[in-house]
Amino acid sequence: MNSRCVVALDAMGGDHGPGVVIPAALDALQSSPQLSLVLVGEESLLRGFFADGLPERLTIRHASEKVEMHESPSKALRSKKDSSMRVAIDLVKEGVADACVSAGNTGALMAIAKFVLKTIPGIDRPAIIATVPALKGHTHVLDLGANVDCTAEHLCQFAVMGYELVRSLEGKDNPSVGLLNIGEEEIKGNEQVKRAAKLIAESPINFVGYVEGNDLYTGNVDVVVTDGFVGNVALKTSEGLAKMILQIIRESFGRNVFTKLAGFLAMPALRAFRGRIDPRKYNGASLVGLRGIVVKSHGNADRIAFRHAIETAQREVEHAVLHRIGERVAEVFAAAESA
Repeated sequence: MNSRCVVALDAMGGDHGPGVVIPAALDALQSSPQLSLVLVGEESLLRGFFADGLPERLTIRHASEKVEMHESPSKALRSKKDSSMRVAIDLVKEGVADACVSAGNTGALMAIAKFVLKTIPGIDRPAIIATVPALKGHTHVLDLGANVDCTAEHLCQFAVMGYELVRSLEGKDNPSVGLLNIGEEEIKGNEQVKRAAKLIAESPINFVGYVEGNDLYTGNVDVVVTDGFVGNVALKTSEGLAKMILQIIRESFGRNVFTKLAGFLAMPALRAFRGRIDPRKYNGASLVGLRGIVVKSHGNADRIAFRHAIETAQREVEHAVLHRIGERVAEVFAAAESA
């Protein structure tokens, strides 16, 4: 593992900007002596948060512009070369930072990151991978929205990258990979999925075949692969379902004095349940396939959630995920060419 880690933070991105990024940064610094952070954004604004001066291992890099959440990726790429998002990614390109974290516009982040950092040899498109809670631990899912239309070759590339990311971060010798489909039978699915299954099965990773939507939450498979359209719909559906369940529970226990008493008695179990599915604990989606580590935080992330995104970036640096994915991709392509 690498002991030193420098992460550049897009301090102006997201719905809350520095009001969330800075407290999260201070929390992350306090918990990890090996971590250094670079706040990227309007310098005078950022310095206003530090009346007593900057704390140790925290620096500021000025950026005069900000990518708005509603801006098109093409406009952000062409017209805002001094945005906090672009400068943070440039720091990774220049080797000043080991990774970048942003809660800003997802499309703009992907476009700028791909333009500045380029993709790993053998990878056509970067993908977004994130962790979701499961009955047994958690599941890694990709792609979650970066690529709406995918070929079978793209899905195979996603499978290889997801396999190596989990293998690197979690120390699993041979994590399992499943391809999301409408059934587990070989006859199910469209031609794109069937061809992707064939390609993944021929690659040197632990492919367990087709999985269905419910397998995202069983924990029986480590990595679930799908295209960005399906993956994003599945993720947003899951988030909405979790909010609905919590709201129904809250309303049910608040109906009258008897249900309130029952809620009070059940409070320890309810807190454990909420903690287990708390989306803040899983915040931080990685843009895999780039020649640099970039982590996307949810735009509405609070202090706790953004800190988790920083920790995700730090873990990927410490476990040399970028290097190991590159090696795995090269190995897979070398095997395919010799076959």
